[in-house]
Amino acid sequence: MTDPAPWRADDLFVIAGPCAIESRDFALETAEELKGIFARAGIGLVYKSSFDKANRTSAASFRGVGIDAGLQILADVRETLGVPVITDVHTPDQAAPAAEAVDMLQTPAFLCRQSDFIAAVARTGKPVNVKKGQFLAPWDMTKVVEKARIAAEEAGVEAQLFVCERGTSFGYGNLVVDMRGLTIMKETTGCPVVFDATHSVQLPGAQGDSSGGERKHAPALARAAVATGAISGLFMETHPDPDNAPCDGPNMLPFEWLPDLLADLKAIAAISRNA
Repeated sequence: MTDPAPWRADDLFVIAGPCAIESRDFALETAEELKGIFARAGIGLVYKSSFDKANRTSAASFRGVGIDAGLQILADVRETLGVPVITDVHTPDQAAPAAEAVDMLQTPAFLCRQSDFIAAVARTGKPVNVKKGQFLAPWDMTKVVEKARIAAEEAGVEAQLFVCERGTSFGYGNLVVDMRGLTIMKETTGCPVVFDATHSVQLPGAQGDSSGGERKHAPALARAAVATGAISGLFMETHPDPDNAPCDGPNMLPFEWLPDLLADLKAIAAISRNA
């Protein structure tokens, strides 16, 4: 049985884990280590890892273990460790089977305007973290949320939607974060907001056949986002050895950074949420 859903609590929660599932043993080991780190920090964890990373820079890029093996691994993590889990889905037909295996679904930023896809994830009735496209203004997410709510209502289920900031394209191969957008999305969509601290420091396509990143800036952005008082959760991809990870290594945080960062985030949240 999984822990109570941390996104229903009033306290800050964090979605964290490796970008992609590398193996069953790796998933169980990393989830167990993260569970301990977050328990000691007193912050709710949702374990994240993707069975498939469909939006890779190169055809040769690592994508994961596939939907069948991946969903079974995530279900094993959930059952064995009692940790809530989340994964990306990329097509409408993946939504229902993924919803049976995980506690929360996530939509890639590139797909936020794909109407049939957004409707499919909303119809599952599962909580959905909807990432804002790098090409959208914060207020544009109102229409994305509207599509999802209509689909959920038609399916007779409750729409449980989160909107997620992951940076905005700024020139070629760079992203910036406007912290005003967190408050704007909360006010205009009426949804709880999640801030993606690690994809916001990604440098898309910067390494030619893969994306680069500047992980050193992710902790500062995470602290700033929590300080706004506008967010309910953070998304931070993490890895025990990010420099040798098969995907998104340059922007993932090493596990050893987490205890101090989580302590800072908890302290900042205690102030900003009562301001």
